[in-house]
Amino acid sequence: MSGKLKFTRAALVAVMVAVASAGAVGAAEARVTPGTNIVGGTTASTAQAPWAIALNNSRSPVPSGQYCGATLVKANKIVTAAHCVTQPISTYTAIQGRDRLSTTAGKTSKISKIWKDPQYGRVAGHDVAVLTLTTPFTGVATLPLETSRSADAVGAQSVVYGYGETEGTGPADTFQKVTVPVLGDSYCGQVYADEGYVANGEICAGYKAGGKDSCQGDSGGPLVLNGRLFGVVSWGIGCADAGNPGVYAEVATYASALTAQINN
Repeated sequence: MSGKLKFTRAALVAVMVAVASAGAVGAAEARVTPGTNIVGGTTASTAQAPWAIALNNSRSPVPSGQYCGATLVKANKIVTAAHCVTQPISTYTAIQGRDRLSTTAGKTSKISKIWKDPQYGRVAGHDVAVLTLTTPFTGVATLPLETSRSADAVGAQSVVYGYGETEGTGPADTFQKVTVPVLGDSYCGQVYADEGYVANGEICAGYKAGGKDSCQGDSGGPLVLNGRLFGVVSWGIGCADAGNPGVYAEVATYASALTAQINN
């Protein structure tokens, strides 16, 4: 172990637990000081990204209820991170079309069913889940899944969206986005060797010098490339720190399993 802690990016108050050795999944938790979103980004509009979902939770320590993000992939289905679905199903509310969580704009739905990748927590990676909406978001544009692993090319300009911690670089509880280029499996395999980075199942994206990144509260949200759901916000070491880029579940790796649940 390097002594560094691997953190998921949900807005949780939890005891931090060290990650197990490389090749195994540790019970990593978010930082104990939940915050207000994307670090180093710009304010975004859900009118331009209608498929971006705020996954609020009544147990969130944030007054607005902000907890995780998700992506609308079918009128009644959203994709999020497996580590985001540890709370009782009744505590979740999906919100669509709300730029600022302090308002009541947009549509809302409770969750009727949760599928979490059964391999999550057993082996590294697999940080994906599909939730079924009680009230479908009909008439809202959905985002197709990326199905080609070759999309994970070094330098690809992907964009991550979320409502999470800004570390003072933007307004709280406000929809934001930031471009994060793919750094490649080789880079993250080196810098996160002790944290168990999975080349066949995760995407390494961000800036070697830091400054721009997803953060706590952005977990489960969309990483978008070429008009497709390319990745799901998963984990990192800190936020926007030099040498510690964001890590995303690679949707193409899990596309078959996700599609089966989306069509179920």
